[in-house]
Parts: sequence; C-alpha cells; structure tokens
Amino acid sequence: MTNGHGQHDAAESGDSTTYAGSRRGYAIHPWRLTRSGLMPDEVAASETLFTLSNGHFGMRGSLEEGEPRAVPGTYINGFYEERPLPHAESGYGFPESGETVVNVTDGKLIRLFVGDSPFDLRYGTTRSHERTLDLRSGTLDRSTEWTSPNGQSVRVTSRRLVSFAHRSLAAIHYEVEALDDNVYVALYSDLLANEQNAAPSSDPRDAAVLDRPLKAEASGARDHQAVLVHRTRRSKLRMAVGMDHVLEVPQGAQTTIEADKDLARYTVTAQLPKGSKLTMVKYLAYGWSHRRSGPALRDQVEAALAVGKLIGWDELAAKQRAYLDDFWQHSDVEFDGDPGLQQAVRVSMFHVLQCSARAEGQGLGAKGLSGIGYDGHTFWDADLFALPMLTYTMPQAARDHLVWRRDTLPQARERATELGLRGAAFPWRTITGKECSGYWPAGTAAFHVNSAVADATARYVAATGDTEFDRGPGTELLTETARLWASLGHFNTDGSFHIDGVTGPDEYTAIVDDNLYTNVMAQANLAAAAAACERNPESANALQVTADEIAGWRRAATAMAIPYDDELQVHAQSEGFTRRDEWDFEGTSPDFYPLLLNYPYFQIYRKQVIKQADLVLAMQLRGDLFSAQEKARNFAYYEARTVRDSSLSAATQAVLAAETGHLELAYDYWAEVALVDLGDLHGNVDDGLHIASMGGSWQVAVSGFGGMRDHGGQISFAPRLPEALTRLRFRVRWDGCVVEVDVRREDGEESAAYRLVEGESMHTSHHGEPVDLVGTEPVRHSIPAPTGVLPVTHPAGREPTRRVPQV
Repeated sequence: MTNGHGQHDAAESGDSTTYAGSRRGYAIHPWRLTRSGLMPDEVAASETLFTLSNGHFGMRGSLEEGEPRAVPGTYINGFYEERPLPHAESGYGFPESGETVVNVTDGKLIRLFVGDSPFDLRYGTTRSHERTLDLRSGTLDRSTEWTSPNGQSVRVTSRRLVSFAHRSLAAIHYEVEALDDNVYVALYSDLLANEQNAAPSSDPRDAAVLDRPLKAEASGARDHQAVLVHRTRRSKLRMAVGMDHVLEVPQGAQTTIEADKDLARYTVTAQLPKGSKLTMVKYLAYGWSHRRSGPALRDQVEAALAVGKLIGWDELAAKQRAYLDDFWQHSDVEFDGDPGLQQAVRVSMFHVLQCSARAEGQGLGAKGLSGIGYDGHTFWDADLFALPMLTYTMPQAARDHLVWRRDTLPQARERATELGLRGAAFPWRTITGKECSGYWPAGTAAFHVNSAVADATARYVAATGDTEFDRGPGTELLTETARLWASLGHFNTDGSFHIDGVTGPDEYTAIVDDNLYTNVMAQANLAAAAAACERNPESANALQVTADEIAGWRRAATAMAIPYDDELQVHAQSEGFTRRDEWDFEGTSPDFYPLLLNYPYFQIYRKQVIKQADLVLAMQLRGDLFSAQEKARNFAYYEARTVRDSSLSAATQAVLAAETGHLELAYDYWAEVALVDLGDLHGNVDDGLHIASMGGSWQVAVSGFGGMRDHGGQISFAPRLPEALTRLRFRVRWDGCVVEVDVRREDGEESAAYRLVEGESMHTSHHGEPVDLVGTEPVRHSIPAPTGVLPVTHPAGREPTRRVPQV
C-alpha cells in the first residue's frame, strides 16, 4: 500500500463494458458504479468501492446479510483506540503510543433466513445479483434473485444511504419478495460490536489489529428500537449506536427485540404468499464523545432516530438527492471521448465528498472512512491533494479540515518544543494531532507537513475571501508554521537561508539539506504569514508577533537557498542530489517494486531514485518561481528517475506533463490516477480507498488539462486537451463567483470559453492574456499550441500504461 505515507504506506444510460484492469466487472456508466454477479476473491474490493459515508461516519459496502464478507467495517471519524508503539531502539522524541481507528458497532446487518436456509450467495442458486453505487442519489442499491438449497425462491432488494443532510443518520430500505408460494422468512436486524477483525499482516504499511477494543457500558431495547453504548479500553472514548424500524408485513408476522452487551437484535418472522413482500426500513444513528456520559449519548442517538422516523425514508432519500444535485451542479467535471475515465473521475470526486462533507471538527483520513489502512490516519496529502478540490467546489468542507488543524495546534506546539523548535510541528500521521509515526526519517523529519497546512490555508483564504477565518484560524496557522521554519533553518555566512536534515515528499531521499520543495514551500509560508499578520494586526498581537519577527520571516524568505546544478541546467531536488549515483533500473526486476519492500533504505537513500514527484510538485505549487524552460528541463530530468511507488505521484506528474506539452503522457497518468482503486493498480484496494489520489484525479482535470493556477492570490487558466478528448468542462468557485471553463476541439482548432455562472464580475487570464468576465456572457479564446517541448524518458519498466479510451 504505497501512497506517499512513508514505510506505512489512488448522460443517464450506459453499456456493460468493463475495466481492463486487475479488477473486472464494473460496468461503465456516467453516473453509476455497477457490479453484476459475485466474485468471492473480490468481496473486499467491492466493500471498499461501495463505501457510503458523510465525513462523520462511514460504512463499507458489505452485504446486509453479513455473508460473504471480508471486513464489514463501520468507522466514526476521530474515534480511535490507543496502542503501544514499540521501537527496536528507543530514542528521545520517539512517539511512545499510536492511534488506530476502531471498527465500531455494525448496524448494517439484516440477516435473512428463507425457510431454514441462511441467505448466502455461496449456496443455493443465484439467478441474478447486481449492486450499484449511484452518484446522483447517494445510495448503494442492490437486487438479487436467489433460490435456497431447499428450493424456495425470493427477490431481495435494498437501498442504503448515509445521510449528508442529517449527520448522525443512516437508513436501509430492505425488501423481500416471495417468488414461490408460502415462503417462510425470518429477518434478524442486528447491532453487533467487536466483530472479528482481519488477521495480522506482515506488511508494515497495514493497520494494527485491535482485539475487542469496545467495552460494553449499557444496552437497551423496546418496541422496534435498541441502543448499545460502548467505550474504548485505553483512549476512553465513548460511542453509542441505535436502530429503529418501520415495517410493512403480511398479517400474522411476529416481531421481538432484545439487547445485550455486544448484540442487539430485532427479529421479524412471516409467511409470504407468492408475489407478496416484507418491507423494512432500518434507521441507524451514531454518536461519540470523549466528554459526554453514556446516558447523554444514548439520548442523542435516540433523538436522531426519532427525527429519522419522523422525516421518513422518502424524504431522507429526497434530501440526499437534492444535496448531490447541488454538489454536481457546482462541481462536476465533464468531458467527451473516454466514458470509462469520465466515470472514474466522478467516482473519485464522490468519494472525496463523502469523506469530508460532514467531517466537522475532524480531519480527512488517507482512506476516508472506507477501511483501516494506515490505521485511519490523516497525512499531509489531505491538505495538498484532497483539499484543493474542496476549496474550489465545497469550501465549507475545506474550512472544516483547516479548523481541525488549528484545533490540533496545542499538540503541534508541544511536538515542536520536544524537538527543540519554536512554533508548531504538525505530525506526519495522526488522528488527534499527536505524532504516530515511529519511523522518524520519513515522519518527524518530513517537516514539509507544515507547509502543506500553510499552503492549504493560504489558498483557501485567497479563493474564498473568508475574512473571519483569515483573522482567526488562518493567521494562527500561518504564524505557528512560519515560526517553525524560522527556528529550523539558519543563515549561512553568505546571507543565504538553509534548512538542513529534512525529508521532502520523496521518501526515497531522506535526511537531506535544502530539499528544494521544502525550501520553496517554506518560503511561501513565511511570506504568507507576514502578510496575514500585517492584514490582521489584532490577531498578530494576540499571538505576540512582533515587527522584528515579521521582518525576520521576510528576510529568510528572500534569502532562501534554492539548489541548482549549473552543469546540468536543472534544479537539484536537494543539495548534491544530481551528483549521486544512479539507480540500476535496467537491472531491477518488475517484481521488486515497490522498492521499499525489497531493498534496504540504506541503498535507496543513496541513489537518484524517486518514489514520488518532489521537485515536480514544487513546480506545480510554486510555478511562479520557474520559467517555462526550467520546467521543461526539470520535468525531463526527474521523469527519468521517478518510479511512482506512491499513488500520489502520478497526479503531480500528469499536471506538469500537461503544462510542459506532454499531453498524451498526462492523459496516461490521468487514467492511472483515476483508476488506482477501480483498477486496483496498487493491489491494495481491499484496505480502503486512496482519497488523495481521488482528489488528484480532479486536479489533473482542472489544474492539468484546465491549466488552473492560483499563484499569488490570482487565478489563471491555460487549458489544452489530449488527443482522445474533444471537450472538457468544469466549474470552480473563486472569491464569491462560480466560473465555468468550457474547452473544445472543433475542426482541429482548440478554444476555451469562460462564463460566470454566479457572481457579477471576475478577472482572470487565459495563457497569459487578461480575461474580464461581466454578467453571464461567455468569453472565448483560441488555445495556442505548446512550444519548447523536450523529449522525456522513464525508468525501465516504469512508464505508465498507454491509455486507450473505453467507449
């Protein structure tokens, strides 16, 4: 599982074409992800891809009947258990404990028995079975026709949602129809805690396995409702889950309800004449707290259930659709020429939305709420790969994540003090804000996490004009991150400012001096902090920022060292990087990737081999520092040394490939980014989604082929299309406006039209030409052909797969 997280590491009709990847069977449709049939060896992958969540809690897409299953996980954002973090050799500043997301009480379960046979697709005869993730309705739908081993046939349909409108609520509409006469059925609707987790893994990037982490505190049942309250054993967090039911059943049906420590069960038994149906709506509510009592949480979930029942299934489903209608209206990325890729990009955007929409007070995990990969931790890639999509389409969700970063500043300040530094040192991996990485070269030394937080903060303020955030969390975040750089770096005798002994985004090059990415991002951080404090003097005074401190930030930013190799005429990824020995790519077997699992770090760290785009990412985020010629030379040099052992890499490489004129290469990378989970390109979708890569698929569309940049608080566009696409249209929010960019190729000529969808006026630019938008009248410009394109090569066997459009 290698997505940039250190050693602990992607129209209303359609046809039935399937993906030509290692995972097969998902029909291509512009607004749905549909899987027909049951492939036992791909149960875990389907559970991941069919995840439903709203940012507060999430449910993997396991079958309601509970079998077959892999990890039928349910996760609450921020709900974790502590665990020891052993070290082979201890050292000062090494974290002593870690945090792992808890698979909480499963409320999805509705076990069905037909006669005396459990409904299990591995037995009897399955006549049809189809499941669909609907990106417009926000539901997971299924339809199955099945004949039990005793010869009785039923049709089971279900629709599941995790509500965007009501943060604590989920609901399942479950229906059993008898296809034979006098079918006896029983439904066991359960709440089940402490389900058995996956077996321990030898892969160091997988999550820790927790054994029965939930301790029962209370349970109760009455009428059609039950509630369970549990507490974690070490972290002392408390959670409650409740269920309630509405039934439509034939006469003579019987119901019972009971609750014990780890299991609550609502039972329905009925005799169904042929053609009759048993319909049940199951309402679920989840809540947790580290402060509130068990009775208070019980009351909270019971109140949520009461609201859910009052609203009713139809209205909950209507609100879900309305929420997504608004999201897609303002956020959709639409293009012509590759329906398979179109679907993949929308699936990616949907999952980024799902893990962030109602996060409210918690961070965005690397896997969202889709699995226990990476222990449920948040990394820097949330700020740089997922937040851009949210900033320009769903800014409130981006704000929530940044407010969570501000709320974890006490832990980050404490960590900086422990390391002998000023300001704040944000953690490499965390749930609560505490550092949970035990491998310090790729964890603690990766101070660029600070610049990711600062970059996301500055871009959010520029894009939204949110003055309240700017005065409060924004200025505080920028100030404390700038203080770290001022104390971490030093001035040399020639007056230049250097940052030594750090690890940049490329984790195959650890503990280096003057990592270019770190330096130029720190430079931007220092300048942004100075500007924020000058804009908000009262906030600066509250943070005890002095004029001398601001002047020191500006001096360090101006004097920042930027390594450059005069002989090769390329920027060096870090001081001396271009003079290191080359990696023997020709002699490396394809079976030995990712390198971190097959070679000692001692060998990897000494060579010119790059796990993920590092300096190239600097050229995307700080493109204002590099000339077009420098970008072309740098891209060609580093493309030949980047092996993409991280799922984060291809998105950045795609964006710069598009900018430097390699449009077909960018298109190939785009498919790799968007299909990392649908195609299971890294072989680990079972453990959860690659949320950063999914955010990256939006970036390739908008920042790559759309050419959007936001340097210096100004937004600009420089679109170009790859040969396979004839049109690309997207919308972004900027300073109270919504602008639509519509790029087309007609009769061999490319042009782009810019139109205000919301707002009165907006200034931007097109390939350097000013564009002033007033009213709704579109402004169209022709697109120049790329110039100065240099040839590029790739490490042997690591070039991207050539993308063939799926139609």
